[in-house]
Amino acid sequence: MDYSKRLTLLHALCLAETFDDGDGTKPNINLSEYNALDSAHYLASYVTFKAIQAADRQPSFERKNNFDMLSVYQTYALLSFAFFTAPMVTEKVMPDLTAAQIIIAKTLFAGLPESELLEIIESGFTKFKLIGEAEAEHWSEFRENLDKLTVSFVVAGTDDDSPHSKEEVLPLFGQMLSQLCEAFEA
Repeated sequence: MDYSKRLTLLHALCLAETFDDGDGTKPNINLSEYNALDSAHYLASYVTFKAIQAADRQPSFERKNNFDMLSVYQTYALLSFAFFTAPMVTEKVMPDLTAAQIIIAKTLFAGLPESELLEIIESGFTKFKLIGEAEAEHWSEFRENLDKLTVSFVVAGTDDDSPHSKEEVLPLFGQMLSQLCEAFEA
């Protein structure tokens, strides 16, 4: 199975676990109808949302008392997206980071006014570039660890022979998010 198919499979599996429309129907699991980039958008938002939960963060509180922290979540999701999509380049699938920023922000921060979304997107992208270009060892380590974690998550969720389940890997996203939040709180 190529990487893009793994990503779409993981997207379908995660969506099926979280889908509840109240009438017992299930989401579409026909993988041929999934797009690998759409899957990467979904998974970046999914792991960020799960990381926020695992790190015991309170976005509604932070919106009022530390609005900039929302841009840290956006940064985290963009970094995750970048690492989810990096292997697709060998398959000639080119991610669009501009579109990803908007899709992810609208997913993570549904219901916020457009002016707040724009601020989160701009600030998140500034932080994303800062981390991506930083040469400091702690940022290199952070990028490397998040890259390994996204790959581990894809393998854990799509390979029956994986030594870990995706449920075992998910809490690690919370630890990584906590590290990022601490770096920007300092």
